[in-house]
Amino acid sequence: MRAFREAVEAGDLDAVEALLAGDVVFTSPVVFKPYPGKAITAAILRAVSQVFEDFRYERELSGGTDGRDHALVFAARVGDRELTGCDFIHVDDNGLIDELTVMVRPLSGAQALAAAMGARFEEIAKEAEARSASAS
Repeated sequence: MRAFREAVEAGDLDAVEALLAGDVVFTSPVVFKPYPGKAITAAILRAVSQVFEDFRYERELSGGTDGRDHALVFAARVGDRELTGCDFIHVDDNGLIDELTVMVRPLSGAQALAAAMGARFEEIAKEAEARSASAS
């Protein structure tokens, strides 16, 4: 999805958030349960943008018969761990992201990501709560 990729690459997290459907579901590469909702997804993406270093998209793939499925292959670093990953994106009837699933490898990179994000999760939850409150 070109708009998402461009917003992420530009570091424009407000534009990224604007592309999320209200009922978006984010599935993390390091946590079992999915996170439903725009506020928590936006907060997680903001934190990830601080954790990932040298982030870059390397390929963009589209598929499906209805053109709603996309995959963005990326590379990044968390501390001294290199990782590669993929953002799997599905868009709804309005062209907004309603599913965002992230996968990363290798295990050492996923572990570094889990540790870095875990250290920020209280802050992420507070931001999501504040966003939810201001949206209602």
